Amino acid sequence: MYSLLDADRHTLRTAWPVTLSTAIQRSADRLHERLKAMVAAYHLRPGERINEVELARRFGVSRTPLREALNRLASEGFLLATANRGYHVRPLDAAQVLRLYEYRAVLEAGALRLSAERATPEALGALRDFARRSRDEPEDDAQALRLLSLDEEFHERLAALSGNGELVRALRGLNERIRFVRWIDMQNRRGGTQGEHLEILRLLAGGEGEAAEALLRRHIGRRLDQITEVIKAGYAEIYTGNALAAHVMRAEGMARAGPLPLAEEAGG
Repeated sequence: MYSLLDADRHTLRTAWPVTLSTAIQRSADRLHERLKAMVAAYHLRPGERINEVELARRFGVSRTPLREALNRLASEGFLLATANRGYHVRPLDAAQVLRLYEYRAVLEAGALRLSAERATPEALGALRDFARRSRDEPEDDAQALRLLSLDEEFHERLAALSGNGELVRALRGLNERIRFVRWIDMQNRRGGTQGEHLEILRLLAGGEGEAAEALLRRHIGRRLDQITEVIKAGYAEIYTGNALAAHVMRAEGMARAGPLPLAEEAGG
């Protein structure tokens, strides 16, 4: 006779693998987000090979969720995967960064055209209020870390006015990939950023969608020579302190753990 105890045993036998699989997946998801933050800020230096043993020890995980997280980062463009050589941090390459900025221009301009058709006066007003508050932030953000966060949020909220969540999701992923270069660039162009945000919104509210798009393209566009100069400054930052990486490590609660050789020289 099939008893309740038998039923409980059956449930345990069938549910346990699913529960274990779910736990592994959640661990990989958390690890993926933490590693992505470190790689995007170049806490792991360009061109260096990932030290999987030390990473696993640092995060207290097995190689299974670590490998899954690294695979995802490679598929998302943050790392390079090479057969029999493991994973390397993607170099700061000017041509690649230019392609990402071109993609950004197409993505944001497309979202803006939809926003011009769909955004309500109330939604535009709320974003204008946010832009004004961002402009009036205290001038104590010496390293532009707060400015970077506000800038990303503005552009994502502007894209969200399109009513298309896929565009917002794509832009959020792109912002993560260009975060470091954007941060370096932003330190040299603080003054006009917030003002241009407000002007884009003024044009949208006034029904001047084409003018708003033209200003947006100028606002986010970069030439190859400009990107090359930003990358030079970026390498100098990486090897002389990297305030963005330090900020990320503090936010992730990893600063107290002390330095570990999380990456190896590319030739090692």
